[in-house]
Amino acid sequence: MRRAVSLALALFCLAAPPASAADTVNPKADFKAFRDYFTKRFPNVPLNDFVNGPYSMDAELRKQWVEIDAFPPYQFALDKGKQMFDTPFPNGKTYGDCFPNKGIGIRQNYPFFDAKSGEVITLDVALNQCRQANGEEPFDYTKDDMAALTAYMAYTSRGKLFDIKIPNDRRALAAYQKGEEYFYTRRGQLNFSCASCHVQSPGDHIRTEVLAPALGIVAALPIYRSEWGGMGTTSRRLITCNSQVRGVPLKPEDELYRDVEYYLSYMSNGLPISGPGARP
Repeated sequence: MRRAVSLALALFCLAAPPASAADTVNPKADFKAFRDYFTKRFPNVPLNDFVNGPYSMDAELRKQWVEIDAFPPYQFALDKGKQMFDTPFPNGKTYGDCFPNKGIGIRQNYPFFDAKSGEVITLDVALNQCRQANGEEPFDYTKDDMAALTAYMAYTSRGKLFDIKIPNDRRALAAYQKGEEYFYTRRGQLNFSCASCHVQSPGDHIRTEVLAPALGIVAALPIYRSEWGGMGTTSRRLITCNSQVRGVPLKPEDELYRDVEYYLSYMSNGLPISGPGARP
């Protein structure tokens, strides 16, 4: 059976896609199956609204969000992130010197596959690489300074459309495939996959939380969560999900976490950046 068909079945059956060689991977076919699944299941949700996660699924929650966003709880992170971004390192250089367009309005291009290292580079990894190149210690990948920096950079890209490239490179295709497989693989004592909640059950409630759709789920990151009382990065969100299903989380920005972000970001191509976001 062709792999594109396998993916379509996986979206409906929530089974992990069968392993296959990198040269059989077809991201374009996967993208179409993924997009068709969500748009057909939720025909009344405007495509670009999927980036608003649970607020696109629940009208009452959306009303609360609109009111809260008048005084966004992530504003402190934006202010801190901008100050950090603009402040030169002791050597006189800034974060902007490490990125195209001085780091402004580029969030939609991350993560990307780096042919030199043979790995997926997320914005978080790129920021720590920048720090180390300028003689600074790397930041923690889950919250605080890293979340503030990525919040500011996401804010400068609001409205810009995801444009993730998967080059015709076996290593890039393998990274994409590993991310896809991790997303659909069940784990932990509860035997849940990422897709169990975000493909099978978006819009449903788990206790007081409304589950977000996988389509566009990375667009609002980093996010402020009430349960955290602060900001969190993509790594923090993945670690939390692993823990909630009583699984063993990976290390922040582990290669597999980066591959998952690569997969989900590619699936979000054409959708606008909406981060930083706020969630219950």
